[in-house]
Amino acid sequence: MSTTDLFNIASMLTDEELAVRDMVADFVDRRIRPNIATWYDEAQLPVELIPEMAELGLFGMHIDGYGCGGRSAVEYGIAMQELEAGDSGLRTVVSVQGALAMTAIATNGSEEQKHHWLPHMATGEVIGCFGLTERTAGSDPSSMTTHAKFVDGQWVLNGTKRWIGLATVANVAIIWAKASVADAKAAGVHPAGDARADGEMVVRGFIVPTDTVGYRAEPIEQKLSMRASLQCDVYLEDVTLAADAILPKNPGLRGPFSCLNEARYGIAWGALGAARDSLETALVYASTRMQFGKPLTAYQLTQKKLTDMTIALNKGQLMALQLGRASDAGTMALHQISMAKLDNVRVAIEIARECRTILGGNGITGEYSPLRHANNLESVRTYEGTDEVHTLIVGQKLTGQAAFN
Repeated sequence: MSTTDLFNIASMLTDEELAVRDMVADFVDRRIRPNIATWYDEAQLPVELIPEMAELGLFGMHIDGYGCGGRSAVEYGIAMQELEAGDSGLRTVVSVQGALAMTAIATNGSEEQKHHWLPHMATGEVIGCFGLTERTAGSDPSSMTTHAKFVDGQWVLNGTKRWIGLATVANVAIIWAKASVADAKAAGVHPAGDARADGEMVVRGFIVPTDTVGYRAEPIEQKLSMRASLQCDVYLEDVTLAADAILPKNPGLRGPFSCLNEARYGIAWGALGAARDSLETALVYASTRMQFGKPLTAYQLTQKKLTDMTIALNKGQLMALQLGRASDAGTMALHQISMAKLDNVRVAIEIARECRTILGGNGITGEYSPLRHANNLESVRTYEGTDEVHTLIVGQKLTGQAAFN
């Protein structure tokens, strides 16, 4: 049992769930912790870890069939918690590949698309990215300007995307663009009975091999957060695709939002891994750091900090576990995902920051994890829905009033 698991949450897990925890924790201990300070300092994504992550079954582990793991929601959440204890940026690799790109195909794709792509993505042979966000279309993806036109039996995409994880190393991109109902009808993918007018523009997903002419990705540099991961700008200039490149199911924002909800669920667990690692690092440090003849842990103020943080961590872990159990039971509601993502990330940031204070000046070096975690969590707090967006989702559930604009 972890030294911070004072509520004995481990006793609430099955043998299979504990086995997933131990497997991923071992990977983090062996491959991430000894190297993460260097990777972070050099702003380097260790791509050599991607095949190892695939071998552990982390890619698409929550998806049934098509060569994927078919693991439970709780098992997936536990894996994300353990992986983010190593680094948020490396957990993001699994989220982008599995929760976003693979889920987009699994949820919105045809059977042919699923059989063609998912087995190769599960093994890491094919790396995917997920292009939704634009420079001026983040929290409001309906305002995206990327568009697709159906011309002479082919789709032609134009636009730009920003903050797209893995885009420069990906083999395939899931690009979300607006297409007219008339063009969808011409391509044979407009749902029967859908009453939208021919001229209406609807968000649709497209499978874009990254070697397609007109696709270009560039890494975003000089980041102060998520430095051991890869985020990119993507440019689409007359990218021409076959008619069957479109994801046929769930036209509109329901398509990408189903993927975002998977990613948000993983974040609700993952952020707590960063918080736990920060807390355990501070606890070990304080037990050996001598001040005025005794260790920091012997002082009341330090004990208060450690106590408050441990209680907050355990509360977040209980919420994540309840969310996972609800997901596996088929009873999870969308506002519950927002509650967990919103609160667990902001709690994790506060824990990481407070742990840095226990470390004193030593806490600003790469030798210790809390400040790195805190910096990474600033990004986690923003992506897959800001605090404001998730607050309004919960507020709408409470009041029945949508206050987004």
